Amino acid sequence: MLKYANPFRTSLLALTMAISLAGCSQKQESESTAEQSVTKSDSHSIDDGQASTQTNPFFSEYQTPFQIPPFDKIHNEHYMPAFEQGMTDHLAEIEAITSNPDAPTFENTLEALERSGKLLTKSLRVFFNLASSDTNPEIQKIQREISPVLAAHQDKINLNPDLFKRVEAIWKVRDTLELNEEQLKLLDDQYKDFVRNGALLDKTQKEKLTAINAELSTLATSFGQNLLAETNGFELILDKNQLNGLAEGTISAAANTAKQKMEKVESEEEKARYQDKYVFTPHRSSMYPFLTESTERDLRKQLYSAYINRGSNNNETDNNAIVAKIAKLRAQRAQILGYDSHADFQLEERMLKTPAEVYALLMKLWKPALARAKVEVADMQAMVKTEGHDFKLEAWDWWHYSEKVRKAKYDIDETSLKPYLTLDNVLQGAFQTSEKLWGLSFTELFDIDVYHPDVRVWEVKDKDGSHLGIFMGDFFTRSTKRGGAWMSNFKGQSNLDGRERPVVVNVLNISPPVGDAPALLTFENVITLFHEFGHGLHGLLTNTTYSSLSGISGPRDFTEFPAQIYEHWAKEPEVLKTFAKHYQTGEVIPDELIDKLLKASKFNQGFANTEYLAASLLDMDWHTIKADEDLKDTNRFEKASLERIGLIGEIAPRYRSTYFSHIFAGGYAAGYYGYIHSAVLDSDGFAAFKETGDIFNQELAQKYRTNVLEKGSTEEAMTLYKKFRGREPKIDALLKVRGLDNPSETTNQQVSR
Repeated sequence: MLKYANPFRTSLLALTMAISLAGCSQKQESESTAEQSVTKSDSHSIDDGQASTQTNPFFSEYQTPFQIPPFDKIHNEHYMPAFEQGMTDHLAEIEAITSNPDAPTFENTLEALERSGKLLTKSLRVFFNLASSDTNPEIQKIQREISPVLAAHQDKINLNPDLFKRVEAIWKVRDTLELNEEQLKLLDDQYKDFVRNGALLDKTQKEKLTAINAELSTLATSFGQNLLAETNGFELILDKNQLNGLAEGTISAAANTAKQKMEKVESEEEKARYQDKYVFTPHRSSMYPFLTESTERDLRKQLYSAYINRGSNNNETDNNAIVAKIAKLRAQRAQILGYDSHADFQLEERMLKTPAEVYALLMKLWKPALARAKVEVADMQAMVKTEGHDFKLEAWDWWHYSEKVRKAKYDIDETSLKPYLTLDNVLQGAFQTSEKLWGLSFTELFDIDVYHPDVRVWEVKDKDGSHLGIFMGDFFTRSTKRGGAWMSNFKGQSNLDGRERPVVVNVLNISPPVGDAPALLTFENVITLFHEFGHGLHGLLTNTTYSSLSGISGPRDFTEFPAQIYEHWAKEPEVLKTFAKHYQTGEVIPDELIDKLLKASKFNQGFANTEYLAASLLDMDWHTIKADEDLKDTNRFEKASLERIGLIGEIAPRYRSTYFSHIFAGGYAAGYYGYIHSAVLDSDGFAAFKETGDIFNQELAQKYRTNVLEKGSTEEAMTLYKKFRGREPKIDALLKVRGLDNPSETTNQQVSR
């Protein structure tokens, strides 16, 4: 998953929504209410209210290796002054552009705009990354306060008539200018961004748009914070006699969770709550092993129900009203801008251009996926009967019985795989794959200050030894981190004023190591790690003049392609053997186990695709509503959406509305389908390597790097793909990879993170 696109070509509202509001912070009962007294001076110092003056690290160049943020010197009280001064500086820079007496040129307008807002961008990157990865009550408070302010600030730029006039004047004569391809793309994108953000509206319409943007920003922040509170708010606390069926590693992890919780509480009564107990939570790294292994059906139901009802518990952190309001406001904004729906507005800039095209793609896959899922239900129901039970299979039974069916069919289960999949070895596998493809090297750095002790840092060099960037990894789940996995930047890439290389971070939620054992991954964890590393490579190898066109700045239904194609290498036997080594014996994963894994690779594919497609269709339904429709009842709307497509009761959508942070607190609104569209590209693209007989084919690898990874969004996405592949993508490879070309068979590959 992507965290955010590059700021300032797109709006700061988009930056706020997609960077950070997707990264929710934990809402707690009590918050720090200490107010900061902020003063501005030429030295950009702040007064913390205790008569002490402290230098704000955002107000000067980072004096750190590779310009990594000095996390040890950045404190909560630094953010708001940096935001305030950053917005002041940004508006002054815009004023300098619009008041320039010279006729508008590409250099004095477009490139000047590209250079603007550096202080604000720098501080926002750090703040919103930490709001997702390592939040605290004060960060949460700042996030709620700053979100509508940032939305209003960006509207001052998007709706600045003098700035738009200069951009428009250049755009109208673009064919007469001697601009290169990248400059033309920047100009065209910038012009369209202004129009799409309301530059052509009248005064009344602009005022309405500004009010909607501010309210949406506030609502998205509340959604994300409510979700994290709901996720952290449920605990399944068990005694030893309730652990039936659980693997030793799962039990140890639950005991460790109880121990950590006991250390965080103060009263003896609270400590006794966790003494000699085992704790499971709705975090996937905790929930999925329990649902898979536990033979206690009533307990599986408790944990699963807590997960799927997050944000829909009729309490102070309920998201139902927020979801309906966000959808309504987005529809109203789209209408003001001249679009039929929010989906129409969003898709204008995607590879698929209309809701009809998206629905057509999703339904083409929905029918075979649902048919496959029904076959899988029958297989599991037969297993239930074989065990002597007479209950009907329910959604909370799926993980448990699908694992039993998989073991019966293929003689393989996760417990047999995990000892071969240590975090360090899988990381080395991801690194070595990029070395074989492009000659990259990764050197771990140990003298860098990081934002959390779990974070690790590597310098990345090209095959000629030149510095490419910094890669940071934050891999383990914790209560201060939102769920899921994503890639983001602490520093972008640009060649406009010299060679600036990026600082990229991958954030995952893997179960931390317990005792003396290393962190052991499921195969799904392996795929997720390779996926996010694929995003990381997109960020590390990008090589554009303009930061706003670099890396992951392209359309959402294309930017998942580099992540998803990288997953394919993780499943290749010759790659698996480089990193899948038993942590106790050092034994390379046996060919027999690899054969079983590959034979089972299409197992449970009906479930995986059906839950994903259901969420994608739900996303589209929310964002094709019209502005004049009544405010929806969220649960009723969702129920009708899922009944319309015939979703079976044994499967819930991958994300229900009230915890669908991708679309209600992130940048995937009317875009969650992008994973499956990118899957068409990645399956077709990897097939090109397979067709050569060499998955490390150097000629093809270089074409992929040159035409995709280095290009950012400097050209249209389909143009870039065709330069790599030689033609437009075909869906055949995807159907074959996922086994959807024959719905009577059984499957297992993840379709999204």
